[in-house]
Amino acid sequence: MTRQKIVFLDRDGVINIDKHYVYKIEDFEFINNIFDTCIYFQKLGYKIIIVTNQSGIGRKYFSQNDFDKLSEWMIKEFKNKKIEILDVFFCPHTPNDNCFCRKPKPGMITQACQKYDIDLNTSWMIGDKISDIDMAFNAGIKNSILISSQYSYNIDDLKTKNIVEDIIETKNIIKA
Repeated sequence: MTRQKIVFLDRDGVINIDKHYVYKIEDFEFINNIFDTCIYFQKLGYKIIIVTNQSGIGRKYFSQNDFDKLSEWMIKEFKNKKIEILDVFFCPHTPNDNCFCRKPKPGMITQACQKYDIDLNTSWMIGDKISDIDMAFNAGIKNSILISSQYSYNIDDLKTKNIVEDIIETKNIIKA
């Protein structure tokens, strides 16, 4: 059986507009071009997995049930556009919990690799924070793309040279 190549996507800031602690459907706004870009990834043979820190659960801003409902709705919206989300992995912990799953630690990708036969050498991570890129690096994914966002970073500290302004630009980097 062929190992799967995956595009790992961060959620807030990559799939939806980052409005901080989004857990209600009415507050969830898809980023422009996310559907077209995901269809492109699928045509290249990539599966899509979402990896997202959700410390709002640990901080008691919302419940895991709230997160699960929003995730189910989001996955259905992708499905309506003929996009299959293979899975969603999330970290419910706060930064002080010192868990193994919170980005930049590799736990969510490790969990994905335990569940699926993933080829990390052909997989990609797309995120809008340095912690997304660092998680990929820490998990052994060498291919990553940073989407410029409101978060600041020092370009010399980045473990990727792939920086784009818009998710659609990732199509110029990820090829067959």
